Amino acid sequence: MKRTTDSVNIRYWSGNRTQIRQDYEGLVLIAVLEATEKDFGLWNLEENTSDLPGDEESKVFTEKNYDLLVSIAGNQKFKDQEIHMIEYPLVKNLLGFRIPIVRENVSSQFHSEAKTSDLKALVHGIPETWGDVTIFEENGYSVLEKGSLDSLFERLSNKEFDYTAFGANEILSVFEHRASKFENLEIAEAVLFYYPFPMVFYVHPRREKLAKRIQTGMERIQKNGDLDSIFRSFYGTLVTDLKLTERKIFKLKNPFIPETFKNLQPDLNSIQN
Repeated sequence: MKRTTDSVNIRYWSGNRTQIRQDYEGLVLIAVLEATEKDFGLWNLEENTSDLPGDEESKVFTEKNYDLLVSIAGNQKFKDQEIHMIEYPLVKNLLGFRIPIVRENVSSQFHSEAKTSDLKALVHGIPETWGDVTIFEENGYSVLEKGSLDSLFERLSNKEFDYTAFGANEILSVFEHRASKFENLEIAEAVLFYYPFPMVFYVHPRREKLAKRIQTGMERIQKNGDLDSIFRSFYGTLVTDLKLTERKIFKLKNPFIPETFKNLQPDLNSIQN
C-alpha cells in the first residue's frame, strides 16, 4: 500500500504460510492501519512474502530487521526475544481446529468412533520447525518432522507417513491448490484435533509506537465490526462447509500458550456469529 513521502514505513514479513492466510492477515493489517491513521499518521507497507527455511524465521527481527509479522501466540522461535506480542487473535483460533488430510487407505481410521490411542498409532507428517510439532509430541502423538510444505503431500501420497493436518481457516485452500494433485489423498470427514493456537501480531522490540498502533487498531476493528466483516468474508460458511459440528474433537494441550489464551475452548458458535 503506497502512501505519501511523509508516511511511516512498515516492513512486514508474511512468508512461511499459505496464500489464504497471507491474504486474510494482510487485509486485517490494512484495516488496523487505516483505523489508526488520524492518531498515528499515514503509512507505507512493504510486504515480503518470501519463505525462510528452518530457524531463519527466528531472525526476522534480530537480523533481517522486519517491523512486523503474524504468528502463533507463544511461538517458541521468539521465546528469548523481548518483542511486542499484541494479544488480540486475528482469526478466532481457527488455526487451532486442525483437520487431517489422509491417504485413502487409512481414511477409515479417522472415523467418529476413533479413540485417541488409534490416532496416536499413526504417524503425523509435519514440515520442519512448524509450531505444532512439539504440541503433538507433548500430547503423545507420533510425529515425523521433515521437509517443507512444498514436498509434504508428495511424501504423504508415497506413504512416508499417514496423515498431516491444517487449520480450518486454510484446509480447503491447501487441499485444492496442493493436496488434490495426488488422487489418493482426501480430507478426513469425521474428526478434528483442537488446541489453543491463536494468530497474533508480533512487533519489533524497538518499534514501540508501531506496537501501540497495532494494539489500538485491533481494539478498534474488533469494536466497530470490521474484523468480523473480514472474517465472515473469508470464513462465513466454514462451519457448514467443513461440517465442524459433526466432527469428533480430539483436544490437545498446548504447553507454550500464553496465560491470556490458556482457556480458549473449541467454541463453534463464535465462528458462526
